[in-house]
Amino acid sequence: MGKRIVVVGTQWGDEGKGKITDYLAAGADVVVRSQGGNNAGHTIHFNHQKFALHFIPSGVFFPKTKNVMANGMVIEPNAFFQELDDLAARGVTGFRLFVSDRAHVIMPYHLDLDVLWETFKGPLAVGTTKKGIGPCYADKASRNGIRVGDLLDPEALALRLRASLSVTNPTLMSFGREPYDFDVLYQKYRALGDRLRPFVTDTSVLLNDEIDKGSRILFEGAQGIMLCLDHGTYPYVTSSSPTAASVPVNCGISPMAITDVVGVTKAYSTRVGGGAFPTEFEDAIAQGIRERGHEYGTTTGRPRRIGWIDAVVLRHSRRVSGVTDLAIMLLDVLTGVPELKICIAYDLDGTLLKEVPGNYLHFSRCRPVYITLPGWSEDLTGIRSWHELPPNAKRYLETIEQQTGLKIAIFSVGPDRSQTIDIKQFFE
Repeated sequence: MGKRIVVVGTQWGDEGKGKITDYLAAGADVVVRSQGGNNAGHTIHFNHQKFALHFIPSGVFFPKTKNVMANGMVIEPNAFFQELDDLAARGVTGFRLFVSDRAHVIMPYHLDLDVLWETFKGPLAVGTTKKGIGPCYADKASRNGIRVGDLLDPEALALRLRASLSVTNPTLMSFGREPYDFDVLYQKYRALGDRLRPFVTDTSVLLNDEIDKGSRILFEGAQGIMLCLDHGTYPYVTSSSPTAASVPVNCGISPMAITDVVGVTKAYSTRVGGGAFPTEFEDAIAQGIRERGHEYGTTTGRPRRIGWIDAVVLRHSRRVSGVTDLAIMLLDVLTGVPELKICIAYDLDGTLLKEVPGNYLHFSRCRPVYITLPGWSEDLTGIRSWHELPPNAKRYLETIEQQTGLKIAIFSVGPDRSQTIDIKQFFE
């Protein structure tokens, strides 16, 4: 029976999930993007080339692989086609791509609402990418959304668009914005639907057929578990759940189908936008990590906040997402840092906490409790096995294992595929 592996981010996103997905996709028959939209970006390096994917699953670089954009996603059709065109311009063509008829469509007014909501929140703004993700998911939850399948049916599109504009236009006008014209949008999105038609199918049926055949399936998520709408640092979270537990709902498969969950973490921590970040620090060492690790958002270009690795966060992610194995990314970036810190607990107003508190105000007051380990000066970028690691690097990774209760299955010492070292074989 083929394995069904979920790749999840165990921090606040940007952990390197795209690289791990790309690495594991070489052995997969199907690669699935389960949630989120183009607010996420997966960066992949190989053959001295760099690709940034925002919608398209990471399996497109393997011609025989089926690539699925599942029902849990939200899709902006213009950005989707732009990404396809960009790949084609660089010679990436001929891949097999399937889009769920139940995925929701990001409409132009969702981008307007995203900007408005952030503007009026002022200092309490979440720091979204302004891509319309939150308003699209809000329409989905309020039963006022438009799905990809609606774009293929003129009657359904007219019905859904009128219903959506009946709520959205008064909202925009109340903030002094121009309303959207039904006829203009209707004609535009009918045409986009015709262009989407060759990709659209019931991806739940497709995936269950692949499961029944024993296919090897890789599920890639967006963002990270600490940005989960339910289990993250609410309200400074994304608009969906990036946990492995959400994959069955977002893909229309049985929870029993998942066999492995690979939790991806950086060898340190980063975060973009607002929200509490207990291990954050800003000094010359943090700036050095930012520059060596190219810690600027794939989608936004914003500089990422830098922190030490947080074992409390990793234990939380293990519990709420069923993580079975760790993949440690960007280990090489820590070369030359004289001392490395690992957060093992929090101090909340004099009380020791071993878990992430649900109350955001409490979390924002947490102070990290660290253990300190010696760093290493050796260049790791040419290493190709665990045994080649310098003693202090091994000790650092072994301490992470001890503090999280998870074994490290993969570690990375550079951006290229060849700089990914597996200790455990997943697709054998």
